[in-house]
Amino acid sequence: MEQQRLPSLDDPPVMFAHRGARAHAPENTMEAFELALRLGATGLESDVWVTADGVAVLDHDGVVKVSRVRSRRITELNHADLPEHIPTLEELLRSCIEPRDVALSLDVKCDEAWGPTITAIRAVNPDLGRRVWLCHHDVMVIEAMRDSAAGIRLVDSTRLERIPEGPERRAARLAAAGVDAINMRRDDWTGGLVTMFHRFGLRAFSWDLQHDHQLRPAFRMGIDGVYSDHVDRMIDAARSEAIV
Repeated sequence: MEQQRLPSLDDPPVMFAHRGARAHAPENTMEAFELALRLGATGLESDVWVTADGVAVLDHDGVVKVSRVRSRRITELNHADLPEHIPTLEELLRSCIEPRDVALSLDVKCDEAWGPTITAIRAVNPDLGRRVWLCHHDVMVIEAMRDSAAGIRLVDSTRLERIPEGPERRAARLAAAGVDAINMRRDDWTGGLVTMFHRFGLRAFSWDLQHDHQLRPAFRMGIDGVYSDHVDRMIDAARSEAIV
């Protein structure tokens, strides 16, 4: 007998296309982001870096080839020197996020990217912050950014094994700091853990959900946001659970 679906704080939960529709198009490109939305994603996910001249851009590794044998970090290059396929955050916000009722999850990859990222969001539309989730793997960094990122959602991206104080104390800590969500890998979550974080008003996000047998249990345990490379499978699983 399948588990009865537990409530999520946001119904329906957000279905994030990880790096765009990366199973269907080159990751972190405008092509992938646009395709993800056409396939039914209700959120997009990417990684944000900043160039040497202060432009927030979207890329996973933060390293680009500048010749056949040489690579350089994005943080060392001006925006004009980057390959054309790397979009700016502002480009994504204006074309995909601001005009549509979808969410955006950004993994902030370097400390220098915080300021340009927040500036880009507010420059496009100050109200966008309620649909943008800024993620980081260091809880102390997330706590420290709460005032600077006022009006924007903040997410503690971690693993259960990296919470030495235990999940309930972490939940209390995040709630006290004004953090909005916690994001852990799919195998860290149980329905009981989701319910516990919900009691503290925290959204529960889950990443690396690639197959139906992973996606459907996550929906049933009340997860508020799922991340998948396969947008088609994610939407099919949501339909099977009567979410969309």
